[in-house]
Amino acid sequence: MNRTLRAVLALLTSVAALLGLTTAFAGAAGAAHPPAGQATRYTMTAFTNSSESNMYVYDSPDATGFTLRKGPAYTPPSGLIRDPSIFKHTDGFYYLTYTTNWTGNTIGFARSTDRVNWTFLYNHTIPISGLTRTWAPEWFIDTDGSVNIIVSLTAASTATHFTAYKITATNSALTTWSAPTQLSGIGPNYIDTFIVKVGSTYHAFTKNETTKYIEYATASSLTGPYTIRKTGNWAGFGDWVEGPALVPLDNGGWRIYYDGYRAGKYWYSDSYDNFATWSTPTEVPGLTGFIRHATVLKETVSGGVTLPTNTTRSLQSVNYPGRYAAVRSDSLGYIDPVGASSSTAVKQSATFTVVPGLADANCYSFRDSSGRYLRHWDFRLRFDTNNGTTVFAKDATYCARPGTTSGSVRLESYNYPGRYIRHYNYELRVETYQSTDIFRADSSFTAVSPWA
Repeated sequence: MNRTLRAVLALLTSVAALLGLTTAFAGAAGAAHPPAGQATRYTMTAFTNSSESNMYVYDSPDATGFTLRKGPAYTPPSGLIRDPSIFKHTDGFYYLTYTTNWTGNTIGFARSTDRVNWTFLYNHTIPISGLTRTWAPEWFIDTDGSVNIIVSLTAASTATHFTAYKITATNSALTTWSAPTQLSGIGPNYIDTFIVKVGSTYHAFTKNETTKYIEYATASSLTGPYTIRKTGNWAGFGDWVEGPALVPLDNGGWRIYYDGYRAGKYWYSDSYDNFATWSTPTEVPGLTGFIRHATVLKETVSGGVTLPTNTTRSLQSVNYPGRYAAVRSDSLGYIDPVGASSSTAVKQSATFTVVPGLADANCYSFRDSSGRYLRHWDFRLRFDTNNGTTVFAKDATYCARPGTTSGSVRLESYNYPGRYIRHYNYELRVETYQSTDIFRADSSFTAVSPWA
């Protein structure tokens, strides 16, 4: 962890404790990665710079590195498929809603059993007289189970003065809908409103079409009144950005994706303090510059990769199979050559006990023969004695993702999702995922029989 960030986190935590606000900084306290035999899957649906009439489907185990599952995956019988929003209903089907055209008063619907093959259902007419544009529908499933769509509407002659509305499904088949209700406090001239609920509070992220910033508002009711809490470049997202979409992470954080449409880039950023502050925006690897206005669905599914715990193992580099993760006398981590003729000390340096993660028992920590743990510090891997702090536990916890070869794993930092243990110049670091074959190979290891 960066030393400055570490100091800021400690200060925030202390202030929170003094003010009795510990829950505000705790994130989703009960959050945890799925147990063995299960895995998190993030499914992304997006239209692209190359086509507004074709939707692409990607998925990811970590919300960072996405793999194309089908593209195009769906083309409506007519019109566009801008702003496709996905959710999984209680009937087991996946549903899309989307913008059908630049002008008009309809939104589209499609359905799928497998997320990649879609069937057109119908276009729904929003019953408001004089609508000229009906854009950016987004699913919102409330805690009472109601299925809602938040949609941006305008009756203006030009693409201005959008206002957020809500419609609610009135049957389980999602074929009939309530009359639209305006979200009080958001508008006029706000678009792309995306809402999540935490506890009893509704949190809205919405683009101010005048300033081109993503703003933040809260309310105690889905329909408001919303109070705008943050304006301008409050989160560091920049301007000329739109299409915010949020998803929870396994470690209790929240990730926002958004479209930097003027720069032609696509970004994500993470928050761990009830949306007050956000990490430095990072381009979505492999997709930035191609996808537009995506949404992401999080699910727990069967599968995933695991490591044996409470056993000793050596971690063999996939692309340098004669080298293994090891600790040297400077306490730093490397991949070093180890073989049958190596000394006992060298073999011992590449042998670790795999234990349940200090911060999450469904992830992993690695302990050397002297009892020290593999942790990151300024993103360099080192072995330190556990000091019993929450920060240390998070620094020393890594979550297994599929590696590049059968049986191999990539180890993602628990408290910096999207950063992986990888070797560079034979040094072990935690670095941001890159959509390249060399990064994936550098960050893949196989847990093999211990050298010592």
